[in-house]
Amino acid sequence: MTSKAAPRAIIHLDMDCFYAAIEVRDRPALRGKPVGVGGARDRRGVLTTCNYEARAFGVHSAMPTFMALQRCPNLIVLPTRFDVYRREAAVVREILHRFSPLVEPLSLDEAYLDVTEHPGAPGPLAQVIRDLIFQKTKLTSSAGIGPNKLIAKIASAMCKPNGQLEVTAAEVPAFMEKLSAREIWGIGEKTERRLADVGVKTCGELQRFSRPELVDLFGKFGGELFDLCRGIDDRPVQPDRPRKSLSTEETFSYDLETLEQCEERLAELFQDLMADLEQKETNRRITKVFVKLKFADFTRTTAERAGLEPSLPAFRALLAEAFARTGKKVRLIGVGVRFAESEPAELQMPLFSETASS
Repeated sequence: MTSKAAPRAIIHLDMDCFYAAIEVRDRPALRGKPVGVGGARDRRGVLTTCNYEARAFGVHSAMPTFMALQRCPNLIVLPTRFDVYRREAAVVREILHRFSPLVEPLSLDEAYLDVTEHPGAPGPLAQVIRDLIFQKTKLTSSAGIGPNKLIAKIASAMCKPNGQLEVTAAEVPAFMEKLSAREIWGIGEKTERRLADVGVKTCGELQRFSRPELVDLFGKFGGELFDLCRGIDDRPVQPDRPRKSLSTEETFSYDLETLEQCEERLAELFQDLMADLEQKETNRRITKVFVKLKFADFTRTTAERAGLEPSLPAFRALLAEAFARTGKKVRLIGVGVRFAESEPAELQMPLFSETASS
């Protein structure tokens, strides 16, 4: 007779308002004041994140800066400093790897750890990790501990800022019963409205539906919902994987009308891309280079070529090709490279924008 496998122990570690917290740490005079990090004050600037003092006014990540300033006129808006954020994220990531080789980064400020094989109990272990992070960076973090990714991530969101919450395998049924269905990954406003139409607001109410009924309502995702609303999530924690591409882009405060205007902006983007390549991906083989354009009507196009080295003339040629396809005014330009997929796995963590849940 085989024994039942022990539950996994997963920690979801989330830095609190990571970018904004770094800015306040480095500028003590900002402590206690509403601070946002991100775009300029013009109509197209967007906040990357903000601290809790700003959130008290209804300001949030991804909000247009002009709207944030309407809600919080005293909001201090600072430009992003990604070199600093990456450096601090590397410190945090090194600490996580002390406790488990199974670290799955979701962004600069967020990661899963599978600590099932660690001899320490997961709750106290999460506290040790958070204490070490604070000692090294003077930044706070929050942690959710659970038997799977779903539970751990939901738990970490419940205890922010600077807290932690553990949900054991035995506690999962009661934990899910009254939980809002919106807390399940994959459920957005549209799905939430469809659930409300059939009388569902909580996971407990969702559990009343059979798997076939949920598939009828939501297709393949309905089958996943049947498990997720019960707190069942078998996704493994996947260690760092090399990215498939690297790019940088800019949305302009006014539309660019001519190819010459686009070329003027291209040079700075090219320099940013090359700096990122030098810092993060020094050993990767590049297979393609590309230029992406988003037009004033929000349509987009991408021109790419294989076998080219990333050079300013190469990107200029691709820019001209992409621009000539429509001749429309340009709202955004992006430049990037794609990497060969058969590369060693000992590369740096993926780097993405900070998540809105910070």
